Amino acid sequence: MSVEACAELVERGDPDRFLSAMTALPDDRAALFVLYAFNLEVARAPWVTKEAMIAEMRLQWWADAIEEIYGDGKVRRHEVVSPLAALIADKGLERAAFDRLIEARRWDIYKEPHKDQAAFDQYILDTSAGLMWLAAQALGADEKHRDAVMDFGYATGVAALFRAIPALENAQKYPLVDGTSSSVSALANAALVRSATGGVPKSIHAALRSGWMMKYTLKLAVHSPELVVAGGLKPSEFSKKTRLLWKSMTNGF
Repeated sequence: MSVEACAELVERGDPDRFLSAMTALPDDRAALFVLYAFNLEVARAPWVTKEAMIAEMRLQWWADAIEEIYGDGKVRRHEVVSPLAALIADKGLERAAFDRLIEARRWDIYKEPHKDQAAFDQYILDTSAGLMWLAAQALGADEKHRDAVMDFGYATGVAALFRAIPALENAQKYPLVDGTSSSVSALANAALVRSATGGVPKSIHAALRSGWMMKYTLKLAVHSPELVVAGGLKPSEFSKKTRLLWKSMTNGF
């Protein structure tokens, strides 16, 4: 039950985050692998079964695990839970972000769309942005950095969602409140504006580097929103890795 096991899970199930984590310093890398493995396990819980009740139970399992970690009792032994408990204890990570991330994923179990833009925004904030804030905390971010990190995480989440739209719609999931070209373009532009993060210390840049393709994706969606549904937002592997290498070399994100 080690960080290595978490890294292997992320490498198989979330290769982009794995690549971004590999650009971090060794100690920071370990924290990122644990958090990304937790996120992967929670994010895929609603998708491993068509039975809503079973999916709910899987998410509740993780909610109970977080309850144990922050409680006074015994914490279950598990390849992700055990290193996560150690990380939380070491870094003092806040519980609320974990709870909100798990709760937000309940939406993925069902086919109902988000009721309005506010609900959509909250989903992105609780999932993508919440994970990024936990990662930043693990690397030393404090409260004054929260808004900047959350805004960058929101933009990263919107970009990731855009890239996933074809697969989601194939599964009869329609996360966008308004899927018209004009609305998609406006959402992408709003996320880009929100991503203009300033005042973030270099020590936490690796926590934001999982969004290294965000601006590329959103700029494409602003000018060619039809590419969202067509699945045309995914760059080549060479382009992705070249951009990540540059971000790593310049300690950017």
